[in-house]
Amino acid sequence: MKKVLFVTSEAHPLIKTGGLADVSGSLPKALAEQGADIRIIMPNYQAIKTTEAVYYKSTLQLVNAEVNILETRLPDSDVVVWLVDYPALFAYPGNPYVDGQGVTRAHSAERFALFCRIAVEVAMNRGYLDWQPDIVHCNDWQSGLVPALLSLEPARPATVFTIHNMAYQGLFPKTILATLDLPKVLWHSNGIEFNDMLSFLKSGLAYSDRLTTVSPTYADEIQTVEFGYGLAGLLTYRKSVLSGIINGIDTQTWNPETDPNLSENFNASTLNKKRVNKMALQRRLSLPENENIPVFALISRLVEQKGIDLLLNCLPDMLDLPLQLVVIGRGDAGFERQLTGFAQAHPDKIAVTIGYDEPLAHLAEAGADVFLMPSRFEPCGLNQLYSQRYGTLPIVRKTGGLADTVVDTLPETLADNTATGFVFNAASAGALMEAIKRALFVYSQPEAWRQLQRNAMQTDYSWHKSALQYLSLYEQL
Repeated sequence: MKKVLFVTSEAHPLIKTGGLADVSGSLPKALAEQGADIRIIMPNYQAIKTTEAVYYKSTLQLVNAEVNILETRLPDSDVVVWLVDYPALFAYPGNPYVDGQGVTRAHSAERFALFCRIAVEVAMNRGYLDWQPDIVHCNDWQSGLVPALLSLEPARPATVFTIHNMAYQGLFPKTILATLDLPKVLWHSNGIEFNDMLSFLKSGLAYSDRLTTVSPTYADEIQTVEFGYGLAGLLTYRKSVLSGIINGIDTQTWNPETDPNLSENFNASTLNKKRVNKMALQRRLSLPENENIPVFALISRLVEQKGIDLLLNCLPDMLDLPLQLVVIGRGDAGFERQLTGFAQAHPDKIAVTIGYDEPLAHLAEAGADVFLMPSRFEPCGLNQLYSQRYGTLPIVRKTGGLADTVVDTLPETLADNTATGFVFNAASAGALMEAIKRALFVYSQPEAWRQLQRNAMQTDYSWHKSALQYLSLYEQL
């Protein structure tokens, strides 16, 4: 039985800001079901929500810091979670990374350097927990110093580092080194130094035994100038230990047969019930109730990465087409204003909800016919997987995990029943508009559309398949 220490800065449902939390809340459970002895370690933020009891476990004395380790479990599982408790750095309400105004929290380098040091102590069985892992699996920049610090330890566990998004690197001025008291031997061009700055992300990429990212296509893309954010050369150099493993989804939470947020549950055999959810969605958002008009949905952070500007450029043309558009999300204030303006001017065609509403997101996945995901880049993406499970056909750009998980509707893929959505190549409004028109054309053919829905709903994107790939990687180490 492999012992795995899973190092993450967030895990759903304890705390969530994005896809990392979904992975960290699901993958460990799937690994445990396959027999791994896995423990999660993460900071003890003030905003953590848990229904499980929290126990005091041990205290570690580091230089100038006495840190407690608390123990709980992932809700509805037996997976142990160790919480690194140091109120001076972690006891802030709300988002763990930014304050209420969206400004990065002070002392981010100090916070996550301390977190990494504690993870190393636990990994080397110096945390008074009487447990030492075979594998330390780190995730994103917040855990990036762990592999570097472990590289200095004799008889250390093997290390895996998963890149969830190269755009977030944990970059800090060189002057922070004195405060963090990092070993000087790590500071060089092949180590934690990046353009004369400290890079937590580069640290993970340079020192880990194996690197993974969240889709095979993204593993290739991050070796290019466009998507490598200055680290493409390092990733190309290390490509022999880099692989892409598609994220799974929580098939209990996202299950149209049992989802409590729906007006009517359904499956691939009862797709006629899906229209009940469409009309409930239309009612909820004050759109004209019409089960025959195609509803397009976009649930996303409203930022440039997600291709929101492409959608905005398409909206004038979309208003001339027989469709309704539902948008749910929050992000760039300019995008929010433009989308809200369109909705106010055309309340019979567009409904915009600024913010994130989990029950509404589930209803939208079930009630919409088409899901828009025109991302400029997308390491893996989850909503296109949720959409397929709910028989809502995704329109995606051919990038990252979107390219790996959606099969374009073409004559040959229609014929062999592999088509599950619509794929376009260029990051342009014209290419997106062409895909929207293709989707409307197929929607006008009910039998073909129903077959596409069945194809999509029968695709397996459970964590079981992904967990087996991670276990295989652990075995290789």
